Amino acid sequence: MNFYKILEEAIESDCIATKEKLTKQCFLYCSQNELIEKPERKAKTFTAPSYINKCKIVEPRALKTRKDFDTKEGLASLVHAIAHIEYSAIDLALDAVYRYPDMSKAYVVDWLEVAQDEIRHYLMLEELLIELGFSYGDFSVHSGLFDAAVQTAENHLDRMAIVPRYYEASGLDVTPQILKKLDNKRKLPFVHKFINILNIIYKEEIEHVQKGDYWFKTLCKQENKNINIYFEILDKYKLMDKHRPHLNADARKEAGFSCAEIKLLGDGTC
Repeated sequence: MNFYKILEEAIESDCIATKEKLTKQCFLYCSQNELIEKPERKAKTFTAPSYINKCKIVEPRALKTRKDFDTKEGLASLVHAIAHIEYSAIDLALDAVYRYPDMSKAYVVDWLEVAQDEIRHYLMLEELLIELGFSYGDFSVHSGLFDAAVQTAENHLDRMAIVPRYYEASGLDVTPQILKKLDNKRKLPFVHKFINILNIIYKEEIEHVQKGDYWFKTLCKQENKNINIYFEILDKYKLMDKHRPHLNADARKEAGFSCAEIKLLGDGTC
């Protein structure tokens, strides 16, 4: 089995069934083989996200504000936004394996597990989207997560800092706020189902950030760097000054962040 070629195919495919099948194939291969053959060539530089032919990509500021959740279209726009994040996260998790082949088998298994979780999250959201009368690609999206992957492709430490420890951790801050907004509409069947899905995603995303935190700190140790380099990396990518909603200190601590880090990120109440 050409493990890295299959990963590449999974990342480039815009078919979720193909991504799921190939990811399972890679995970099964890892569970049956102690050693994974190294790739024959350097990882490919992806010039466009796999969803480019499914979704209209716009600048983040061009996206419509999602406020009206009483209509099916209003709710679907929010479901679509979360589904897009989960879809993007599938490719990012697979790329974390594909792009850094010198890592241990434990690392490979961790990110293949994350990819499988993200596929499951996406499929739950896609099912709800279809029930609402829409499909993935019916609303515009931005390519922020893909852009972050491109920017950090040559620096593994930066990738672990920016993707799981910044973007995914930011999801831990935002999800409780979304759930709060939806709570007074939970009697609506579609909203009730959406809340249940978000609760599943929220719990499992804490585990994903934990994995990112572990491998970030492992790489810091390997490269003989202090973990406070995290803030230098955020500054390098102009993320330190970005507006953040109220930080979810409890979830971040569970995921591996220290109180000192959370305070530096802007929450003085930790």
